[in-house]
Amino acid sequence: MSNGKRRQPSLAQLRAFAAVAEHLHFRDAAAAIGMSQPALSGAVSTLEETLGVTLLERTTRKVLLSPAGERLAVRAKAVLDAVGALMEEAEAVRAPFTGALRLGVIPTVAPYLLPTVLRLVHDRYPHLDLQVHEEQTANLVEGLNSGRLDLLLLAVPLGVPGVVELPLFDEDFVLVTPLDHWLGGREGIPREALKELNLLLLDEGHCLRDQALDICREAGREDAPVTTTAAGLSTLVQLVAGGLGCTLLPRTALKLETTRSSHLLTGYFADPAPSRRVAFAMRAGAARSAEYAELAGALREALRALPVRVLAG
Repeated sequence: MSNGKRRQPSLAQLRAFAAVAEHLHFRDAAAAIGMSQPALSGAVSTLEETLGVTLLERTTRKVLLSPAGERLAVRAKAVLDAVGALMEEAEAVRAPFTGALRLGVIPTVAPYLLPTVLRLVHDRYPHLDLQVHEEQTANLVEGLNSGRLDLLLLAVPLGVPGVVELPLFDEDFVLVTPLDHWLGGREGIPREALKELNLLLLDEGHCLRDQALDICREAGREDAPVTTTAAGLSTLVQLVAGGLGCTLLPRTALKLETTRSSHLLTGYFADPAPSRRVAFAMRAGAARSAEYAELAGALREALRALPVRVLAG
């Protein structure tokens, strides 16, 4: 019979042979794997027939492994160990919130939301291996589509085919100004005031920059109000404190960024204030989509302590 047509041994046969090889006693081997002695003996005989090799030397007093049996017992154990590892891995996959979760986060969300996210994962999902990657939106979407990342936390809408968004919250923008600015500390600021401001923005590539420009356009401002830009919100706020202009900050960033300087005031817009929406994003049909939806629900509850409007799931 050619190798291509040869029958394959079953796992039950390998398990029976491995037990006999370990115990060198049919009754003990049968008891160890919960099999009747005749069934065990038959399984080993069938395995010998399938492999075309004598595995055991049977005498009236004891069982011995043949030279071939010695060699193949090692292989049988390796196969059974590998199958056991496969079953353990499948169990881990089936068990929610275990293994690695590669989370991509935009820079204008990461410093302000990650403490809440990390505390939630630590407390509720201790077996989840959360790996965080901070990148700009375009890189995050590329990473999600290529499989490098599993889940994104960023501002939406993305409008990307094949990506499903799980909205978490809306948050207002506030106006951060130097101490001597005429809008500093005011409430009910009309959006039209943005037409007159020297507005400082983030560098190209940050979605927050694009959102700020959209807000300016909605207020009737046609030019791009950019003379000075910064790579991060911390630098932007320090430029404001130094009197170079004003900027827009999301509410979640306000406490962390403005407490570093006493040369700042915060102004609040009239309702409806300009705002942004933050969401999880995942691949459509993701194997762990139910897990991500549950995580989104848990995070919505955890975010209620922040100055945001939590959205329904």
